[in-house]
Amino acid sequence: MKMKIIQNISRWLAANASLTVIAVAVFTFFVPDAFNWVRGNTQTVILGIIMLTMGLTLTTQDFRILAHRPLDIFIGACAQFLIMPCVAYLLVHVFHLEPALALGILLVGCCPGGVSSNIMSYLCHGDVAFSVGMTCASTLLAPVMTPLLMELTAGEIIEIDAVGMFLNILIVTIIPVGIGCFLNYTYSHKESFPTIQSLMPGLSVTCLACIVGGVISTVHDDLVARGLWLFVWTFAVVFCHNSLGYLLGWTAGRLAGFSIAKKRTISIEVGMQNAGLATVLAGTFFAAQPLAVLPCAISCAWHSISGTILAGIFLKWDRWKGRA
Repeated sequence: MKMKIIQNISRWLAANASLTVIAVAVFTFFVPDAFNWVRGNTQTVILGIIMLTMGLTLTTQDFRILAHRPLDIFIGACAQFLIMPCVAYLLVHVFHLEPALALGILLVGCCPGGVSSNIMSYLCHGDVAFSVGMTCASTLLAPVMTPLLMELTAGEIIEIDAVGMFLNILIVTIIPVGIGCFLNYTYSHKESFPTIQSLMPGLSVTCLACIVGGVISTVHDDLVARGLWLFVWTFAVVFCHNSLGYLLGWTAGRLAGFSIAKKRTISIEVGMQNAGLATVLAGTFFAAQPLAVLPCAISCAWHSISGTILAGIFLKWDRWKGRA
């Protein structure tokens, strides 16, 4: 009985991820000390838990797509690590962002695809296997690509500790995902394991909400001192970055001759970033620039909202065209 209640809570959290994250952010704005503990190493551990939950849901079949459809994955990875960093770099100069905010949006652009993109691909009748493959590929490439791209795009703003960033991403992403995959491979035949897996989406949302709460706690004084304008200006940049990612991702799929399902998937995969990872990296490597975490935190919430909206638009298009 208790387990069913916990499972229902987990399902509700997964279905209302955006609402949960926004609610925690608003609560923390008025009670900033509530998530004061989510900083530094604590934040890193929480992200590690999120990546562990991802690993627990992956099977060997999910990785086989990397070998079975290498061209699709190659095109997707190129789009992921070319479009979003370039768009972020362009927006930094178009909006004349101050260094801290520029670092934040560049970090979001240079990070791999977000975990929830797989759910969005499923909801909009995309190619889910392709989505999982792209997420796996970009996550595996992240320890090398993210520091390299940050060096190229943000090196003029601040000195980038590329080696430190490489090791940090390795510890908080690759190792937890690897442990999760190993546990899934070893214990998937156990009767209780599917029950444990069913709790992972809710746990992931809870952890993400905690990270966002920690960010709001960190930048609370700046938000109060500089008013609503700071939030609106930063959100405008995040909105443009995310929307252009969707649009250019779709364009990349069209140029590659992808099917409708694959075009939807690459659009979502490119547009939705692992903003949780960006948040942790900003807090770890740019602690002297506390506002760097603000674009990352806003992206955490907005990418989930926009992904849901885009999936809904795709489904309405299907109904209008009579495909569903």
